[in-house]
Amino acid sequence: MSETAGVREVKSAARTVELLELLAARGDRPARLQELADELGVPRSSMYALLQTLIARGWVRTDTTGSLYGVGIRTLLTGTTYLDSDPRVRLVRPYLDEASQKLGETVHLARLDGRDVVYLATRESHEYLRTISRVGRRLPAHAAALGKALLAQRPDEDLPEGPYESLTPRTRTTRDALAADLAEVRARGHAIDREEAVTGITGFGFALRYDTPAQDAVSCSVPVTRLTPDHEDRIVAVMREIRARIEAATTGGTVNWR
Repeated sequence: MSETAGVREVKSAARTVELLELLAARGDRPARLQELADELGVPRSSMYALLQTLIARGWVRTDTTGSLYGVGIRTLLTGTTYLDSDPRVRLVRPYLDEASQKLGETVHLARLDGRDVVYLATRESHEYLRTISRVGRRLPAHAAALGKALLAQRPDEDLPEGPYESLTPRTRTTRDALAADLAEVRARGHAIDREEAVTGITGFGFALRYDTPAQDAVSCSVPVTRLTPDHEDRIVAVMREIRARIEAATTGGTVNWR
């Protein structure tokens, strides 16, 4: 049994969290009882009892046959509260609006979570609309400009061993290749992913240095069909200015969450 700060882990609580994370990771693919029991290595009867408890409280939902399971509406309410209660998300949102209006492109705020970045806010371009919101979704940090901007704030010794997940033919999938790219990020002052996360999209990422090391970053995403050298220069200039203003606006007095 694992321990945190000398406190023994509560097995039932850990299992509940693992189940919810597993269901969330499946996205729009509901799971069957046996799949969940096998994945978490628990008896089928114990998994069934846990699922029924969470269904009764709205954390898990099931279909009309009672054989398929997915995350429930309570997970949405908790996620929304996280965004609403975070002072830095509130701080950054108006700057995202401004950057999107100036550039006519999509801009994001994301936070590092392990090996991924999680989108906390997005302002979509009127030229490039998505039907599914990015907020709450995650992307491997090694592939996204947001993630690379944050990884560059950390020593290369912290990078995990590869190979890394390949999202497109351009994704850097080895530790050495990523480390070389991060060296360029540090020299340049911002990260770039040229179709490394999404084919047809170039991203420009800027770490927000109000934490050490930085936990949050902002970025601008542009379809490669619209990205000229002049437009790229303007994106970098605007996003650098926005970053500087966000960092200057950050003040003490807020909760320093771990």
